[in-house]
Amino acid sequence: RVLFRSDVWQTFRDVPVLEGVSLSLERNDYAAILGPNGSGKTTLLRLVLGLLEPQRGSVRVLGTTARAARGRVGYVPQHFRFDPAFPLSVEDLVLMGRLRRSGRLGRYGKEDRRIARAMLEKVELGDLAQRHIGTLSGGQLQRALIARALALEPELLLLDEPTASLDERIGQSIWELLDELSTHMTIVLVSHDIGAISRYVRSVCCLNRKLYQHRPEGLTREILEATYGCPVDLLAHGHPHRVLAEHDEIGRAHV
Repeated sequence: RVLFRSDVWQTFRDVPVLEGVSLSLERNDYAAILGPNGSGKTTLLRLVLGLLEPQRGSVRVLGTTARAARGRVGYVPQHFRFDPAFPLSVEDLVLMGRLRRSGRLGRYGKEDRRIARAMLEKVELGDLAQRHIGTLSGGQLQRALIARALALEPELLLLDEPTASLDERIGQSIWELLDELSTHMTIVLVSHDIGAISRYVRSVCCLNRKLYQHRPEGLTREILEATYGCPVDLLAHGHPHRVLAEHDEIGRAHV
């Protein structure tokens, strides 16, 4: 097992964010973390990345501490802030993913550049390698960030809403790429796109301060309603219609 969390508790300004969260993943698993805004998903990722220390409990990543495992963990953020006037090409952005592996700040070898270009090809950005990052669309920038994380050649890849700004065709290609990558690395993603998740991922974690781990086939309406705190409509793949249960509640999540 490559990732183990033991009874982790975390609060923010005296408000509980994670309560007794335990998560265990097999090597080469492809897992999704689902939950509403404010449910603790980003805090969980920050703990795995070693950016936060748990207030109670412990975090083990790839057999060591989260901080010690940083050079073996890739991360794709949901939002990436940068100065659009800064002279940085798409290839330069992806090469940054090699820094933690090479340890040579700004000095990249032939192998670093070969890997960066290969990762750009994987995300269908090979022809934009020399483009200035300030000219990229939101979807193109998201794919470049995925390439940057892959350039590290990580054993564990974490993604926060990886297809949120992508069109359907490119989003589909990213899901398929992640499925392929999961044959030789562990992948954990946070996403609201239940349709894509149910098709590709092999385990699902529902998180709302507490965490419940399932296989996709064990994910029921009752589990999702308990997680999101409102009625949920399940849309199954291959079904041309859905049946809405009668309800009086204002809130409803469509997944």
